[in-house]
Amino acid sequence: MKTALLFPGQGAQSVGMGKSLCETFPPAKELFEKANAVLGYDLAKLCFEGPAEDLDSTVVSQPAIFTLSLAALEYQQQKEPEVFASVNAAAGLSLGEYTALVFAGAVSFEDGLRLVQKRGQAMQNASDAAPSGMVSIIGKEITEVEAICAAERGGGVLQIANILCPGNIVVSGTLDACERVAERAKAERFNAIPLAVAGAFHTPIMKPADDILAKALAETPIKKPKIPVLSNVDAEAHWEPDDIRAVLVKQILSPVLWEKTIRRLLSENFDTFYEVGPGRVLRGLLKRIDRKILCKGVLD
Repeated sequence: MKTALLFPGQGAQSVGMGKSLCETFPPAKELFEKANAVLGYDLAKLCFEGPAEDLDSTVVSQPAIFTLSLAALEYQQQKEPEVFASVNAAAGLSLGEYTALVFAGAVSFEDGLRLVQKRGQAMQNASDAAPSGMVSIIGKEITEVEAICAAERGGGVLQIANILCPGNIVVSGTLDACERVAERAKAERFNAIPLAVAGAFHTPIMKPADDILAKALAETPIKKPKIPVLSNVDAEAHWEPDDIRAVLVKQILSPVLWEKTIRRLLSENFDTFYEVGPGRVLRGLLKRIDRKILCKGVLD
């Protein structure tokens, strides 16, 4: 058996998440208290009580998912110590890559949380500076989505941001370009679902967030991971601290190659996966890639 852990990204949050875990598992409560001290606000209260518009903001949702995912990890490590002691690889969707690096021992919880806080704020600021969005296109091939982007880009930005699984590709761009995609979807009768995010993540619209993150990463201690952590930008494991810094910076402006990441793990005979964190998105994507593969949830 080869086991990989998958950590969710932004969008997995929901009001009430983590409440029962913190009530029944003291180490989870302690981790949230540690997070509150680092962040300077009551993250647990926002997770447990909302309001949703605050929890959904980029600057809050990223630290919230990161912290809850690591609390869930501690819970499952105590529940299945022999399994989690022999995990062979990890990957995370966008934000989740940071969580995976903490699990792999490359970054401490506190340093990872500070990075995620700065990343979320920088991405929020970039979004505020340039009104933009993301749209999930269902049922189209990559070449078809690229053609849609070329046709509807106009004078703005519109490009593939996430290749999640067969038939689920997310594009990011300026608001008017995203609106043209929605209009085209109505006319041609395909599904184009606007996502509830602040802006066009994983495109050049996120500049200068990459420069801000690069400075923060340069000041953050990073060690060689104990296990492979596959990067979103190339589905490869990176071992040297400076290489890890470089791919995390590149990730801000580059497409998330999630399907390629999962197929890489499957090609290396991984047969057991855990989705460690809130939501069920990653299990759904995995089933679209290979229905036979086992993926367990930690927070159900």
